[in-house]
Amino acid sequence: MTLTNNINFNGPLGNCCPDNEPASSVTIHSMYASNTIGTAITVLLGGATNITLPSNQSLDGFIANGTNTIFTIPETGRYYLTYQINTTASLGIGAGSRLLRNGSTAIPGSIVRPIVSTATFNNDLITNFTAGNTVSLQLFSSILLTATLLSTAGSVGAALTIIRIE
Repeated sequence: MTLTNNINFNGPLGNCCPDNEPASSVTIHSMYASNTIGTAITVLLGGATNITLPSNQSLDGFIANGTNTIFTIPETGRYYLTYQINTTASLGIGAGSRLLRNGSTAIPGSIVRPIVSTATFNNDLITNFTAGNTVSLQLFSSILLTATLLSTAGSVGAALTIIRIE
């Protein structure tokens, strides 16, 4: 067994890696961004609003736009995504959350549209991206609504994590 900065295991079952090279991690691209400032979000009737995520950013190759609402994927691959939205009061029936790809397409598996009023939205999914794709976290509604994200004592009002897994 050889140990270096990268781990390479050789043993009775053979080498773990082609050409006896150290294994490499495909999670080299990951990001986290949140909102801890209590932003008020207005969603017009039948509309959607991107959520700003300016707090605690650790972007590792991802690029945020100037309003911290759109994040650009740095490398083609398969990604794990998770998001949370926490508001100060329950939002009415008809409100929902989702991740948007390239500003126009809801990412399959990302939509949360509860059948009862709630103040918390969260979801996890795995999807493929091409380098240069963008991701946005949104609130949408079939009714007019204004939501305020949590901010008390550093609470996370919204957060998005993206990790490349292959």
